[in-house]
Amino acid sequence: MTSARHENQLMIPEGVLLGHALVARLAGSLGIRVFFIKGPASVTQGLREAKISADVDVFVDPSKVEELLQGLHERGWRQRPADPDDRTFPKHSVTVHHAAWPCCIDVHFRFPGMERTAYDCFEALWANTVHMQLAGQRLRVPTKALGILFLALHALRSHELPACRQELEYLAVLTRRDSQAEALLELASATGALAAVRPFLEGLLPEPIAPAWPEPSREWRNRVAAQAPGSARIIAIVQAPWGEKPNILWRAVRPGREVLLGANIYADMSLPGRFRQHGARWVRFLVALPRLTGDLRKLRSNGD
Repeated sequence: MTSARHENQLMIPEGVLLGHALVARLAGSLGIRVFFIKGPASVTQGLREAKISADVDVFVDPSKVEELLQGLHERGWRQRPADPDDRTFPKHSVTVHHAAWPCCIDVHFRFPGMERTAYDCFEALWANTVHMQLAGQRLRVPTKALGILFLALHALRSHELPACRQELEYLAVLTRRDSQAEALLELASATGALAAVRPFLEGLLPEPIAPAWPEPSREWRNRVAAQAPGSARIIAIVQAPWGEKPNILWRAVRPGREVLLGANIYADMSLPGRFRQHGARWVRFLVALPRLTGDLRKLRSNGD
């Protein structure tokens, strides 16, 4: 086990390890509860096959998000531009970057698929964290069962992608091998994730256990349905009240500067560069149109 963990650690870029250490020290100095999800912790715990981590994913007490972001800002980190449209893209994290660092930090305050309020959900999550030695620090990370829940929900959002299907298969084998299904059920119930995780968990539970599965929320159905480029905006337009449709449509046709920079922080924002990006968006939209139509059909079949 020690040698396997050492091999996995070799897949973690130094910048990512230092990013974990930076956030852990900062949060500790401010008295803020944080724990780290996905990334190196998941690989080290054996929840994921060895892969290179590209950024730092930290989950923070929702009541302290602004305090942590301010602390990062004072150390040179800046919030990455993001689409301000909360209807189309409900926010669950804030991404910050630093000119001198080779990775970003994703500051999570909620997680898609977990439907309890952010504050109640965090308490349930915090109660299911453990300490791990990583990046020269004693860090808080999810228990194995909670780590599986995070990864399963993340993969279920894009379950049609081969990489996500492969991850779900890997997690299913791990869940059976380590008898984690009942612990997963308890965590999903505590965080309001039963509806979202059902496609993964239902077939893993022992036969006598038959929970009352709730219906997934509209936000979750939209996230799962919006697989094609542009489909999230089209879904938002279809579902919005008539008075709000023109504004959403206008933002889709003429995205703001922050939308273009959110896709690529180094994007060419000169006039010719913006024209090229607008053209590329339309090409992606037209190529994806048949799949987008299928996404809408799926939603309508569910009554949305």
